[in-house]
Amino acid sequence: MNLLSIFLGMIGGPQVIVIIVVVLLLFGGRKIPELMRGLGSGIKEFKNASKEEDKEDSKKDPS
Repeated sequence: MNLLSIFLGMIGGPQVIVIIVVVLLLFGGRKIPELMRGLGSGIKEFKNASKEEDKEDSKKDPS
């Protein structure tokens, strides 16, 4: 079994609430939207870069 699936299987409702509280205490309510916006734009850039790489690979390998 994968270690990640074991770890995710052990996370329940109370653990998620504790994680959210800790994040709020560390960053504060005002920084959370900025962090999420940055995370979203990073994911968007990653997806765009992977799509561009796939297009380049398909152009190089016409098989």
